[in-house]
Amino acid sequence: MIPWLRGDAPFPPVSKALRSPNGLLCAGGDLSPERIIEAYRHGIFPWFSEGDPILWWSPDPRMVLFPAELKVSRSLRKSVAHERYETRFDTAFRDVMEACAQPRDGQGGTWIVPEMVAAYTALHRRGFAHSVESWQDGELVGGLYGVSLGKVFFGESMFTRAPDASKVALVQLVERLRAADFRVIDCQQATPHLASLGAREIPRAEFSQLVRESIQYPPSGERWL
Repeated sequence: MIPWLRGDAPFPPVSKALRSPNGLLCAGGDLSPERIIEAYRHGIFPWFSEGDPILWWSPDPRMVLFPAELKVSRSLRKSVAHERYETRFDTAFRDVMEACAQPRDGQGGTWIVPEMVAAYTALHRRGFAHSVESWQDGELVGGLYGVSLGKVFFGESMFTRAPDASKVALVQLVERLRAADFRVIDCQQATPHLASLGAREIPRAEFSQLVRESIQYPPSGERWL
């Protein structure tokens, strides 16, 4: 059994998360900006399907990308150098979320349910959630979104409708984060795609310590331009 959050009850310690399914910590609560920000401060994120209660997770190990470890293939480097796509920040946040919510090949549904879109759009209006977008001939063809707190960017999802479009957005995000001395990008869970870009798994305890140290910096709470 996992705890049920009621009212403004605090999150349980992440050490209490289940091993199977990996990282399931608790259920319930709400998706208010305050609750979501508090979750990220402790290395916790919401993830649930349509019709399910809100579920909160903190997997062990944790997939992360350190900005200095980004791997850029030769073909991707050419796409960036030749300015194949125009990169914009925070100009189409909801559109990016809704594109990320579209079913992928082999998937029957999405965890980016309408409640999540509304919740993260509210965070975006407060300057904590951001989108990085790839545009081509005036059309949104790829991008990603996530939450920025202190010197940590918590990546949520990405999508692509053209070759390398989401990867170009990631490269531009990493360049921006490097310039601002961000320490880590949280990728949540391991995938071969993320690993090919340089992401790797670290123990949850190490990730939690990194988050505690990195969020001592004041969150910006500003729209990215």
